[in-house]
Amino acid sequence: MKYKITLNNRVYEVEVERGEAILAAEYDAMAPAAALTPAPAAPAPAAAAAAPAAAVAAGEVVAAPLPGNVLSIKVEVGQTVKKGELLLLIEAMKMENEIVAPHDGVIAQIVVKTGAAINTGDALVVLG
Repeated sequence: MKYKITLNNRVYEVEVERGEAILAAEYDAMAPAAALTPAPAAPAPAAAAAAPAAAVAAGEVVAAPLPGNVLSIKVEVGQTVKKGELLLLIEAMKMENEIVAPHDGVIAQIVVKTGAAINTGDALVVLG
């Protein structure tokens, strides 16, 4: 039997025979033709959506590596942190995930709040 599985915009064609799965092909998913044509812009929602991005301070943004909920924030604005120091905890799939400083720096801004639901790529903390 052959199956097509789409995961994170990648398509996997898998062939299953007598209990063994064999990857037959892997490729990027194609966007539907309707998605390729630009939709008319809605000025009011677009401006509202841009507001949170503009609120992020200058510096290096530490982004969420996975979706989840912010369990606790372990730093404060103005605090000096060392590479590898714990910044905050995210709960994802019933697991606690530590988000650590990518390098030495000073916390310029904390973008999220405890309990906030976040997505992959969302800004969490800004290092100055």
